Amino acid sequence: MTDTAKQFDYDAELLRYHARLLAALDVRPDDVVVDIGCGAGQATRDAARAAAAGAALGVDVSEQRLDVARQLAGEAGLTNVSFVCADAQTHPFPAASFDLGLSRFGTMFFTDPDAAFRNIARALRPGARFVQIVWQRGDQQEWSTVLRDVFGRESTPASGANAFSLADPGAVEEIMTGAGFTAVDFVDLREPVYYGRDAEAALAAMLLLKSTQDFLAALGDRSAAFAVEALRGELAARENADGVFFDSAAWLITAIAP
Repeated sequence: MTDTAKQFDYDAELLRYHARLLAALDVRPDDVVVDIGCGAGQATRDAARAAAAGAALGVDVSEQRLDVARQLAGEAGLTNVSFVCADAQTHPFPAASFDLGLSRFGTMFFTDPDAAFRNIARALRPGARFVQIVWQRGDQQEWSTVLRDVFGRESTPASGANAFSLADPGAVEEIMTGAGFTAVDFVDLREPVYYGRDAEAALAAMLLLKSTQDFLAALGDRSAAFAVEALRGELAARENADGVFFDSAAWLITAIAP
């Protein structure tokens, strides 16, 4: 059994966005699907189930998360799903080999998004759909503003590969049309994201985030302890009978490959 105890549970966090993504995908039974930045493979597995006569490939840079993805696919008895540890920005996908591409918050971290989307477009068959969900601006994400308030600075850099790098629809449309995609469309999604059954579970989850770890590493022990207590208080204030949730906003982006 792969140890997942020290991995942030993105599947739980993004459950409501995952449902919105699946509804938008409209996977056909014989589709060959590629999932960019698949993580632990939840969307890849669901695509494989829908494409029972086709196949689904999950691509991610984290071998640790792919170990989990392979294990869960095996436990589910899926034989038409596979995973590869690679950077989709540069991976030599066979040209025009996928009927459908998807990404659930996996495309924001490309160091060269122009090259990445060109590579993805090359991998898709002409007329294939690419469906992705990305975060809107950081000030639209309650979890990000809480970290900013607790630590007194932004949780991600203003530019470069980060969670909000594809937040500007105009810039994204320019990148995607430059890669050859057409009919680029944006749908505004607003869903709460889940962080734990109670404040203590949510705190444990937030301490697994790299942004939180980076903030704490920059503080002395005493200041870090105060920051953790402040974060615990913010989470306790948001706890209800269903757990701890943060408001959030994302873009559902669809486009057609050249």
